Amino acid sequence: MSKSSVSRRGFMGGAAAALGYMGLNPASDLSAKEFSLDAFRRSSQEFDFDSYARLSSNENAWAPSESVLDAVTASFKYANRYGDPGENVVAAIAERDGVEENMVMTTPGSGAFLRVVGTTFLGTNKKVIGVEPTYSSVYRHATGLKADVIALPLNADATQNIDAMIEATRKNYRDVGLVYLVNPNNPTGIVVNKSDVQKLLDGIPEDVPVLVDEAYHHFVQDPNYETAIPHILEGRPVIVARTFSKIYGMAAIRLGYGIASPEMIDKMRPHQTGNVSVLARWGGVAALKDTESEAKFLKDTLDLRNKTVAELEAMGHRILPSETNFFFVYTGRPVAEVQEAFRQKGVLVGRPFPPMLDYLRVSIGTAEEMDRFMAAWKEIFPATAADNL
Repeated sequence: MSKSSVSRRGFMGGAAAALGYMGLNPASDLSAKEFSLDAFRRSSQEFDFDSYARLSSNENAWAPSESVLDAVTASFKYANRYGDPGENVVAAIAERDGVEENMVMTTPGSGAFLRVVGTTFLGTNKKVIGVEPTYSSVYRHATGLKADVIALPLNADATQNIDAMIEATRKNYRDVGLVYLVNPNNPTGIVVNKSDVQKLLDGIPEDVPVLVDEAYHHFVQDPNYETAIPHILEGRPVIVARTFSKIYGMAAIRLGYGIASPEMIDKMRPHQTGNVSVLARWGGVAALKDTESEAKFLKDTLDLRNKTVAELEAMGHRILPSETNFFFVYTGRPVAEVQEAFRQKGVLVGRPFPPMLDYLRVSIGTAEEMDRFMAAWKEIFPATAADNL
């Protein structure tokens, strides 16, 4: 395969699409992509994937760096083999995150790791405690395992209610299999600061496992935020989930990982399913090494997010404070209707997130995509209507 045959945008193919609302039923099969490309194709007689501004799945709008594409292309030499002489992605992750290799588990996407955690610690009549709305993969998996989901409301300012999580964990201590914290939260984009994470850990029994999904960790600029990895090193039963789908632009290549104590990794290992492909392993190592591209992706994303948010706020719209590659804006309308209005204008935006059904999640795209979003927004929400939001 020649280098010229792999384009940055085309390489991702259709696998990272986010097209069509499937709802938030825990039994529904929503992956990290959240929408069904096949369902959208069935509903559209003239489907043109690349014609849409895709601001619905919190992807890296620029796809992988050239160094990642080079590494993935080189890895095809071993696509017919079960083994390869490539670099060790587990070792690269361990070095980057300051842990030992036996504290890392890689999976084909972070969703697979979340399922491993759920299968390990949940089961019939066990309980998972978290908030709503949040990234609900763990809740859906728990329901499939016949576990109970205790999804607590957010605070009035849309922050996660740590006090309520502590209270619910203590009240249900004997049956709690897992406490679940997405930080920063999805879809709100709001972080749980490090003092509140410490408060949560101090407030619940020491043996309760806590899963912290840090999919958007790399975008956070808030100095009051901190990864939960230090709590693992302190000996707490904390599990951190990460993904290469966001800052590294590898959503369709499928690489995620988890960090936990060696004992917890060993406990989860029997439930690990699926293999990380040679493409993902080689690409992952290249992504971790290419800190220059990572910094550029971060800067471009935050610059475009801040520019768009500032423009919307200047028009009188209310946006929650985001530390991610997306933002959550109040629309004053049913989001399902707003989503369809944007689709008709060639812009794909986030699905509804109950119970915040009048807020819209918008992923950050390229400059051209964000211009298309703003043009569509101004048509859907005329300036005079902002006074009513």
